[in-house]
Amino acid sequence: MNYIDETIKKLNAKYANQPEFIQAVTEVLESLRPVIEPNQEAYKRDAVLERLIEPDRQIIFRVPWIDRDGNAHVNTGYRVQFNNAIGPYKGGLRLHPSVNISIIKFLGFEQIFKNSLTGLPIGGAKGGSDFDPKGKTDREIMSFCKNFMLELYKYIGADTDVPAGDIGTGAREIGYMFGTYKRIKSLHEGVLTGKGLSYGGSLARTEATGYGLLYLTEEMLKCNGIEVKGKTAIVSGSGNVATYAIEKAQQLGIKVLTCSDSNGWVYDPDGIDIAALKEIKEVNRQRLTEYKKYRPNSEYHEGRGVWTVKADIALPCATQNELNLEDAKALVANGCIAVAEGANMPTTADAVKYLQDNNILLAPAKAANAGGVATSALEMSQNSERLNWTFEEVDSKLRSIMINIFHNMDDAAKKYGMEKNYVAGANIAGFEKVLNAMMAQGVC
Repeated sequence: MNYIDETIKKLNAKYANQPEFIQAVTEVLESLRPVIEPNQEAYKRDAVLERLIEPDRQIIFRVPWIDRDGNAHVNTGYRVQFNNAIGPYKGGLRLHPSVNISIIKFLGFEQIFKNSLTGLPIGGAKGGSDFDPKGKTDREIMSFCKNFMLELYKYIGADTDVPAGDIGTGAREIGYMFGTYKRIKSLHEGVLTGKGLSYGGSLARTEATGYGLLYLTEEMLKCNGIEVKGKTAIVSGSGNVATYAIEKAQQLGIKVLTCSDSNGWVYDPDGIDIAALKEIKEVNRQRLTEYKKYRPNSEYHEGRGVWTVKADIALPCATQNELNLEDAKALVANGCIAVAEGANMPTTADAVKYLQDNNILLAPAKAANAGGVATSALEMSQNSERLNWTFEEVDSKLRSIMINIFHNMDDAAKKYGMEKNYVAGANIAGFEKVLNAMMAQGVC
C-alpha cells in the first residue's frame, strides 16, 4: 500500500465520526498523488502527510451566556490551529447550530491551502461555536461574544493567530470580541479582521469574498476563450458572499437569476434586484419571502431548486455539500459551462467528478472564495503599518491576487498533466508552498 492510500485508511479509521473532515482531506490527498508518489519514501520518513492532516492544536471550551430573561445557557466553542508553516494562523469564526469538530476541522484544513494560494504569509486555522445568533438580541449576542473571547484570547494574537468573521459572525460580533480582547490584554492590535472602519477595519472587506469569486471566475472563463458579459448565472445563498457575488456579477454584465436562504429560493427572470436583496437581508434581516413585494414578476419557491434553473454559470455560495450529484446532472443538462464555489466545499465529491467528466469548468472553493481571507491579510498589513488604504487600492490588490490564484492553479494542473483540472491544480499549488516551508523548518 502506498503512502497516500495508507494515510487515507488511517484517517478513516481514526476519524470515522468526522465525515466532513474525511471528505476534505481525501479530496486533497487524492489530487496530490503526482506530487507525493515519486518521493513517497522520503515524505513518509518525515511523516509529511500526518503532520499536514493533524492540527497543531485543537481547543474546545464551554461558553456560558445570559439571555434576555436572565437565564444562563452553555454552548461549545472551538479553535483549531492547523498549520503555521508559512505564517500566523488565520481563519474565520463560524457561529451556527451545525458547528461541530468535524466541520471546524474540515474548514481549518481547507484554510491551509486557501491561505497558501493567496501568496500571503498566513497559515490555516478555523473556529466558532454551535451558538445561533439568529433571533438573539444585541445584548444576548454581546454576552456570548464576551464569554467566547474570555477563553479564546489565551491562544490568539496579531503574530500568533488572527481570527476573522464567517457565517454568523459579522461586524457586530467581531466588535464585541475585539472590545473584550482589548480590555483583557490592554492591547490595540490587529488580532481580529473584519473590524469596523473606525477601529482598524479595511475598506472592501465586506465585499471581498463575493467580488473575489467573480474576479477569479472572469479570469477562468477568459483563459478558456469565454466572455462573461452577457452570460446568465444562478447563485445560492443570500448572505455576505452571495450578495456581493451578485453585485459584482451584475457589474461585469452577468444577469443573475436566483438567490436562496435556508427556507427557499427566488427566481427573478429580470435579474436579482441587489438593492432589494440588501434591504431584506442586511437592513431588515428578513426571509426571502419578502422579495416578491419588491419584484412582483419574481417567483418564490420553498425548499431547494436553484440548480434546476437554466444558466451559463453556477455559483454555490451557501454552505458545504449543497450541490449534489442530481444537481450536477441538472446543470449539465441545462448547458452550464462553469461552476465557481463561493462557499466552502459546497459540491459533493460525486458531483465534482460528474462535473469534471462532463467538461464543466470548476473553480474550487479554496481558490475561488479566497478573496475574503486575502483581504483579511491586507487588513493585517494596514494594521501593522497604521495605515488605511482606499477602497480602490484594496479592490485592485484583491483583483490581482485572485487573478494570480487562477494562474497558479492553472499552471500546477498543466505541470502535472491535468490541464483544466482546477481542483487538483489548486490543491497542488497550495500544498507545494506549505510543503517547502515544512521541509525547511524540519520535523516540528
